[in-house]
Amino acid sequence: MDIFVNIAAVILILAIIWWFWLSTAKAQTISEKQVVEILLEDGVYNPARIEVAAGQTFSLRFIRKDASPCAEKVLFNQLDKSLELPLNQPREIELNISKAGEYSFCCEMNMYRGTLLVR
Repeated sequence: MDIFVNIAAVILILAIIWWFWLSTAKAQTISEKQVVEILLEDGVYNPARIEVAAGQTFSLRFIRKDASPCAEKVLFNQLDKSLELPLNQPREIELNISKAGEYSFCCEMNMYRGTLLVR
């Protein structure tokens, strides 16, 4: 019986490692002046990966359905920007990133995470 408990624990640990550190969502590509709606629900941003061309102006519209206090703000640390997210109310941020790279966005506790892929 102990062997089954140990096997189940190892499987659970591997699933947690994959979910939080190894999995990557497919990137949503956006075009100039497009608004991307990002739903914050059940502990994730959806979509969590957004691809955009460098120097292109775009907007991200966040809709927070998750009542967790952690989800009250989204931070763009590398861009020195943040946005308060009231529950069930859309909030929008306009961005224009000129330098190619990966720019993360997250909640204040870094539990909810997303990525802007600038090419």
